[in-house]
Amino acid sequence: MQIPLMAIASALVIHTLWGGNPVAVKLGLVAFPPLWSAFIRFAIGALCIAGWAYINKIRLWPERREWRGLCTVALIFTVQISMMNLGINLTSGASAAVMTATFPLFAGLFAHFMIAGDRLTPGKVAGLLTAFLGVGVVLTGGRIPQEFSSADFGDLIILASTVLLGARMVWTARLVSNIEPTRLVFWMMLLSLGVFAAGAVMWEEINWGQVGWLPIGALAYQGVVIAGLGFMVNTWLLKRYSPSVMISFGFISPISGVLLSALLLGDALTWDLAAGTALVGIGLIILARRAQARSPG
Repeated sequence: MQIPLMAIASALVIHTLWGGNPVAVKLGLVAFPPLWSAFIRFAIGALCIAGWAYINKIRLWPERREWRGLCTVALIFTVQISMMNLGINLTSGASAAVMTATFPLFAGLFAHFMIAGDRLTPGKVAGLLTAFLGVGVVLTGGRIPQEFSSADFGDLIILASTVLLGARMVWTARLVSNIEPTRLVFWMMLLSLGVFAAGAVMWEEINWGQVGWLPIGALAYQGVVIAGLGFMVNTWLLKRYSPSVMISFGFISPISGVLLSALLLGDALTWDLAAGTALVGIGLIILARRAQARSPG
């Protein structure tokens, strides 16, 4: 499959911006707890996508046959985002950036079983194992852990969230062959808002004393750039190219995420974090190259 330069550039930019998402989530959580953060973020994102649909005259109301798929992907999405925000609240931005960047690994595994012609090969498996070794280095700090901290628990929650993200990406790739991508992303977000709002009202309280331009700007970044632009561009790309090819550009995300975490959050660039990031990036590059080599055209 020959991928146009513009599509490659779009994927690289989106994954670079995605690398900054855990940093933005961390900054927003100072004032807005996990479920409030998710609700505000995707309310903004849904409005952006509704505006895009209006400008491009895209019908948003689903056909009857589409509801089942939309509800399924919305359920996965709601659980995944809730877990991601909770995990980021417990760990560092740099560690979260590396964990969330591993979703192509799980997407590759799910695609093997769910997408015809998108099979695991020995080369892909080598990439997966290399990246998972990097995850292990980040999780353990390169040594046998003596105790289990809240940050370790946060890392594991994010990793579980990333498994769901990989499943959601592959499920989305299947759905967009029959459902218009804009409509799919809009309803995925809209159906999640009630759950986020209910959970936030019952269990969380906004820290009004910390509300300022920084957490508000972080939420705007998550809503407009990530939930709006990022989701739309990525879904558009998935409709046209193999999931294993496109999502493997995610090797950029851990690098940008770790650097932004150091710059904006003051996270330390330790040797184990650098080694883990490098291994994850190398593994994803191997996965991407093998996926491209197997693509026809």
